[in-house]
Amino acid sequence: MELLELMKQRHSIRKYLAQPIEEEKRAVLDAMAAQLNEESGMNIQLIYDEPKCFSSMFISHYGAFSGCSNYICLVGSKSDPELDEKSGYYGEQLVLKAQELGLNTCWVALTHGKTTAKVGRDEKQTIVIALGYGAEQGRPHKSKALSAVCSAKGEAPEWFKAGMEAVLLAPTAVNQQKFLFNLQGETVTAKSRGGICSKIDLGIVKYHFEAVSGHKVK
Repeated sequence: MELLELMKQRHSIRKYLAQPIEEEKRAVLDAMAAQLNEESGMNIQLIYDEPKCFSSMFISHYGAFSGCSNYICLVGSKSDPELDEKSGYYGEQLVLKAQELGLNTCWVALTHGKTTAKVGRDEKQTIVIALGYGAEQGRPHKSKALSAVCSAKGEAPEWFKAGMEAVLLAPTAVNQQKFLFNLQGETVTAKSRGGICSKIDLGIVKYHFEAVSGHKVK
């Protein structure tokens, strides 16, 4: 399935079924995580069959999660200035692979309990992604107008338009979409406009743009 179609199908899910993830699907996700770790220098970890992270009273009351016992932990070096952006960029690749495998996900910044990830003294965990079989498939989020999140001189080429379509499908914290893409000639840049988890969001939207447009973002 094309990536753009996966992006359209994927929605944030907070309620999950008590259905284990099959071993063959775990193997695919684990192999991809190992590949992404090699590429990024991160320590991304997948945790299966561990319900405590999303089962505290605080989480159930404020985060509205239920039935989640699998998750992805984005972990990396404290000294890496690009760690937050990398977490979004590489984590979203696992999110879309999970969607391709028929699984559901949700990026979770604060409304989860303690994870069982192995985090070294020189490392930190930036964010968690809930994973599993959703009790529902969710619905599309509202998006800002294209003109509010990008600028281009003259008529934008089709590849840029395709990339921005993918960007508007990307998950961002509280659906804030606080970023700006700019096209000058053949050069695309993107910057954050602040907000919570803004650098993680920037990594997510950069991956969406690059994966669909075939053009790198600076």
